[in-house]
Amino acid sequence: MILKITKEKKQQGAMLIYLIIIIFIFIIVMLPIINIVSTKMQLLRSTADREQALQIAESGINYYQWHLAHFQNDYKDGTNQPGPYVHDYIDIDTQKNIGKFSLTITPPLIGSTIVTIQSTGWTNNNPSATRTITVKYGIPSLAQYSLLANDGIAVYFTDEAFSGRIQSNNGIRFDATGNAPIQSAKSTYTCPSWQGDSCPTIKDGVWGSAPQSTKNFWQFPVPAIDFSSLTSDLAVMKSTAQSGGIYLPPSNKNGYSLVFNSNETVSVYKVKTLKSNSCGGMDGYYITHNECIDYNARDFQFTQAIPSNGIIYIEDKTWVEGTVKGRATIAAAKLPYNASTAPTIYIPNNIIYSAKDGSNVLGLVAQKDIVITRNAPNNLEIDAALIAQNGLAEFFYFPGVIKNTLTIFGTVMNFGYWFDNFVWTSGYTNNVVSGYSESVYNYDSNLLYAPPPYFPLSASGYELLNWTSN
Repeated sequence: MILKITKEKKQQGAMLIYLIIIIFIFIIVMLPIINIVSTKMQLLRSTADREQALQIAESGINYYQWHLAHFQNDYKDGTNQPGPYVHDYIDIDTQKNIGKFSLTITPPLIGSTIVTIQSTGWTNNNPSATRTITVKYGIPSLAQYSLLANDGIAVYFTDEAFSGRIQSNNGIRFDATGNAPIQSAKSTYTCPSWQGDSCPTIKDGVWGSAPQSTKNFWQFPVPAIDFSSLTSDLAVMKSTAQSGGIYLPPSNKNGYSLVFNSNETVSVYKVKTLKSNSCGGMDGYYITHNECIDYNARDFQFTQAIPSNGIIYIEDKTWVEGTVKGRATIAAAKLPYNASTAPTIYIPNNIIYSAKDGSNVLGLVAQKDIVITRNAPNNLEIDAALIAQNGLAEFFYFPGVIKNTLTIFGTVMNFGYWFDNFVWTSGYTNNVVSGYSESVYNYDSNLLYAPPPYFPLSASGYELLNWTSN
């Protein structure tokens, strides 16, 4: 009996050893697996928290995009205090606060419309798992156009090439080449006789004999541009000039001459007398102007730095020339508008940027016309964004006054029609009888989101330019 009990105990002891060994092996095998599973679960939770943090950060971007749509110039989240600005994030399904986002807003630099929004999001469960989204929004200016006209446009010369976007609130005949959208606000219209021998007749919003590569850019109809909105911009420019820019009242002479200097200054003169050989020109509406348009004698007034707000407002006729270093807008206007007293801006000489890199920009806003004078150089360069609010940008018809090349780096906008306004030809031919035989239009892409100070902006509002995340 004693022997039997001893055998059973030995067998039980052996089984216990085997069990211990099996458990030990199981533990050795399972520990790494458990560790891997645990790591995977932690990674999954961290990934879920990071993904949720990204969504929270994106909600911050969406919130401030909405804010800018309603308060276009508010870069302090409605607080008038420096940021960052922290907001709770409420889950739309559970209505519970599950995280936060922090906003850092960088307002546009002077002369730019581009605002930078940085949004960092996190969850309450894991505040250390943050995600950041950085976006840039900008408002395009009306200087997005190489050529803009409230009335119709006709470009006959097949050897002309336009760089940049073109739009008319009326119809367009286009026989030249272009490399950007050519747009009309009309689906169809009755073309006037000045647009061709086949007119008047019903035409598409854009028509002509342009090559197919250019026709691919034709778009019609598109929303019209409201030229009358520029009136309110002129009122703002005037008050801004009076409070911190340069404001010039009526001269009691023939107007003012402004000469930009390469050291970021502008020299101001009063025009005493005009050259008699520049009288009697005929404008684009076939109206003869008895007044002379080139200055002769001038009285020096002062030289000063281009104001920090960039605005120069003049209630008189104005001649502009020189080398522009800095950012400025010249507005020649008298409010309220009166067709008989609205000032014109004259260009008697080259207007050249010291560098074409976006750091130098000039806007010329004339309440009436912008006119290249009779005695301007045979080869003329104009680096500027031009707006003739109620008239034409043009060269008057002076019989036999034929010049060589006009180069424009910027944009041309006028209320009236565009009919190759800087050259006069005999009928619909290439026979030049007055003006510039060759015109070169180079669009300044820097103007799109960094226009001249207080230049009118597009009604489209902010557009997304760039999106990045960590």
